[in-house]
Amino acid sequence: MRRLVVLISVMCFASAQHHQALIDYLERRLLAIEDRISLWHEQAIRYASELRDLKQQMVSQLENLDKEKETLRVNLDSMGTRVDRVERELDYLETQNGAQPCVDVDDKLIEQQVTQVQEKQKTKYFKVTDCSDMISTIKAMKILKRVGGSKGMWTRDTGGGSGKVFIFNGTDKDTIFEFSTVQDFTRSQGLSESRQLKIPKTWTGTGHVVYNNHAYVITQADEAVTLVKYDLRNKSVADSVVFPVQDQVPVYNLSPETVMDLAVDEEGLWAIYATHQTEKHISLAKLDAISLTIEQTWDTNCPRENAEAAFVICGTLYVVYNTKQPGRSRVQCLFDINDTVSGDDAPLLYFPKRYGAHASLKYNPLERLLYAWDDGYQILYKLVMKKKLEV
Repeated sequence: MRRLVVLISVMCFASAQHHQALIDYLERRLLAIEDRISLWHEQAIRYASELRDLKQQMVSQLENLDKEKETLRVNLDSMGTRVDRVERELDYLETQNGAQPCVDVDDKLIEQQVTQVQEKQKTKYFKVTDCSDMISTIKAMKILKRVGGSKGMWTRDTGGGSGKVFIFNGTDKDTIFEFSTVQDFTRSQGLSESRQLKIPKTWTGTGHVVYNNHAYVITQADEAVTLVKYDLRNKSVADSVVFPVQDQVPVYNLSPETVMDLAVDEEGLWAIYATHQTEKHISLAKLDAISLTIEQTWDTNCPRENAEAAFVICGTLYVVYNTKQPGRSRVQCLFDINDTVSGDDAPLLYFPKRYGAHASLKYNPLERLLYAWDDGYQILYKLVMKKKLEV
């Protein structure tokens, strides 16, 4: 019995020691966990402080960037103003120091020009008016609107019939858009507010004009170029003729859609064209606006290469040139049917900077304005005139 008591006592003592060791181990683990939690807490506080410092630095840097951005904007505005001023000065110098018109001179051309001069001395073109003006400078431009596609033509009735505005959108359409006035066109929300006139045939290019309540439209089929005279009041075709010139090619190298370009000036209706026989140079014809017959033709010395558009003022052809990558358009070649303007009298005229390249240029002799279509923008150019040197 006494042995049993001793055994039980020994077992109880051993169990008490085991429990004490377990408790000591747990206490040590808890202390280690508390130390780690304390360390994590200190690190979290430090990270939060660093984040606050970083945020303050970023806010300060953003404020500095905003200040630098405003300074850069002011400098760019100032630079833009200076560039515009320099460009205007260059335009002035270019008009004061005009270059010679582009002329591809060879023996055949010289012989041709001599023959033309001799023929003109025998029979000169009979002038309808006493107009003797030529362009001195292109003073300013006004962008009225942007409607339609990149290529097209717009104009007013150049004969003074109605004063309405007509829009030819695109190079192969059959619907003319009509507005009562320039103001109505400017205030409109687009072509949907216009009066629409559908013509029987699809036009070609941008060489059309409106003259004395008639639209003169160029069409092409099977290499035959047809001039259609459309009565805008009666909404019917008044006349149409095949242009009696064979083997026509696009008149402007940079505007291949325009196979022929019509123009109106103080003298009436003109046709600007080119053929395989005169492929390097542009030709000019005076048309009878009533019968559409050709009254007289001229082969000019103005190259087709790099030409983008042309117009006629007082019997003088002005050809506008550019580059394949659109830049500054310039009048670089003049041809006067009455020989009253020589190469020395022909200034190199630059147009104000624009968006791209002219798809069409139409002169209005009543307003002395050019109606231009430039990458979908409808633009007016104001012209300053001077007198030709009569010979």
